[in-house]
Order: sequence, then C-alpha cells, then structure tokens
Amino acid sequence: MANPLSSDNYRRFLQALKERIRSAQVKAALAVNQELILLYWQIGREILDRQQQEGWGTKVIDRLAKDLKRDFPEMTGFSARNLKYMRAFADAYPDAQLVQQVFSQVPWGHNVRLLDALKDPQERLWYARQTIEHGWSRNVLLLHIDQGLHKQKSAAVTNFERTLPPDQSDLAKNLIKDPYNFDFLTLAADAQERDLEKSLLMHIRDFLLELGVGFAFVGSQYPIQVGTKHYAIDLLFYHLKLRCFVVIDLKLGEFEPEFSGKMNFLVSAVDELMRHGDDQPTIGMILCKSNDATVAEYSLRDVNKPIGVATHCLGRELPADLQGTLPTVEELEQQLEHAQLMEA
Repeated sequence: MANPLSSDNYRRFLQALKERIRSAQVKAALAVNQELILLYWQIGREILDRQQQEGWGTKVIDRLAKDLKRDFPEMTGFSARNLKYMRAFADAYPDAQLVQQVFSQVPWGHNVRLLDALKDPQERLWYARQTIEHGWSRNVLLLHIDQGLHKQKSAAVTNFERTLPPDQSDLAKNLIKDPYNFDFLTLAADAQERDLEKSLLMHIRDFLLELGVGFAFVGSQYPIQVGTKHYAIDLLFYHLKLRCFVVIDLKLGEFEPEFSGKMNFLVSAVDELMRHGDDQPTIGMILCKSNDATVAEYSLRDVNKPIGVATHCLGRELPADLQGTLPTVEELEQQLEHAQLMEA
C-alpha cells in the first residue's frame, strides 16, 4: 500500500494550507487574535476532515508540523503539539459561528487551558464569555475554574430582571456569586458583624479579589444623613464596569426578611445623595452566613431597588482552647518583617 503522506492528495492538502496561511498573513499578519484563532480552527477542521476522508493517521500531524515550520520559519505556533490542539479545538467546537462569535475573542493560550481543564462544552462557553467580559488573564481563568466559579454564581437571589434595564441586569447578575469564599479569615465563635467587617478591611486585597474585577473601594461604615438622622453603610464600593455604587451589608447569621427593607432604604439614599447623573442605579448586596432562597425571593418580590442576596463562607474557627494562644496573621507578618530587618 502506498504511503499516503507522499500522495498527490497530501501535497494538494499542504499547498491549500500554505495558501490559507499566507492569506491570513496578508489580511492581518496574524496579529489580530480573531484571525489567528479562526485560522487555527480551520486548520484543525481540515486535519479532522482529511483524517476521516483519507484515512490518515496521527503521523500526518508530525509531517505537517515539519513542513509548515520549513515554509513559515518566521511564525510560531505550528509545532506538532499545537497542531494537535488545533484538531482538538475544531473537534470540541464544530459550530464555526460559535467559534467566530465567542472563542475567537479569547486568546489561544486561554482556549488551550479551557480544552485541558474542562470537558463540558457549556462550561467552556461560560468561562470563555466571562474571560471576554472581565479580561481575565490565564492564571485568573484557571483560578476561577479551580474554584468552580460557574457553580457559585447560580445560587444568589436577586430582583435584577425586574428592577434594572436588560443590559444592566445581565451584567449585574454576573456581578454576584454565591457563596463568597472568605477562607482567608478566621473569626472566633462569638464574633460580631463589625468583627467580620474589620477583618475584611484588614485583608482588603483578598476581599477585592473574591468580589471580582471592577470593584473600587469607597469606604467602610460610610456615613450618610437622611433628614436629621445619621446612618452608616457597612461597605460601599463603586463598580467601574457597571458604572454604579454597590452597597454591601454584612450579616453573620441567616437571611431575615427585614434585611431587604434596610437595604432598600440604603440604596435609595445613595441614589438620592451620591449618584451622579450618568451613574447607573445603585445595587445592594446582602451577604449572609446562610440563606433560604424562598424567603429571600418573597422578601425581594415587591422591593423596587436592585438587591441581591448571597452567602459567605468563613475560614474554620479555632477550637476554644487554642483561641488566644496562636499568633494572628498580622502578628506573623510583623514578626517576618522584623526578622527581615534584622537580617538586613
């Protein structure tokens, strides 16, 4: 039997790929990510089709890698390993329109990570869209995949669809996840909500990372005056993408219906006293230790301000007999800094 890699079919196939690559070079010099991803998908699709139609085995990829490197020495990306990813990419996403609309907007390295880390096509699609929206780096993408972010976002209860314009509602729903993981904190069993707030402020960088991209910290116990009375907002943020204030109310216990009334009041006050003319409506977030979804839904049903209810998970509490005997994170950091100064 003749070697299929020396056949006219293969030579025509190689020539067609070379012409396609040159065409892409002319159109965008492969500098535009979308053109590059679409080219990779087309190459992967061609390899799959040829393997099925011509009966070519896996050795064709090694041969292609060698020939393409020879003819395009200035270009990277045509290693045998990468060609196999192109084939896997085309096999995973047979719909060319979906590739063009979503996955071509994601850098190739991100697409490779999605192929390696996830088997469910819908999960890949979800993370690709989140990457586009939030501008995640590869490391941030992998971190969110490891944490199962797509599962966390589904449990929060909101009234956004009823209280916000459609575009703002979709963005805001992606703003809230459930639960928020505060495992970088360790609180005593008798801790109060103010203790939780102070601990979050002491670890504000970790807190902002957990909240997600786009949050800008405005203040804690932020004072507002309504009429002759003074009130304080637990945590106040401004979201740079949503272009709105975000009011956060912290609770250590389970959600109670009266929480929504207080939050409705705070959001109304921020809208009236702080919101600028080009700001979007203020959003309220109630973070509780636990939440009965039905109770939360009933509580938000007739509230006319956009509010979400989500839960938080704290780090494990220390046994009572160890509390007060071990150094805190802050004390350890101070000791480390002191040791470094001594060494200097």
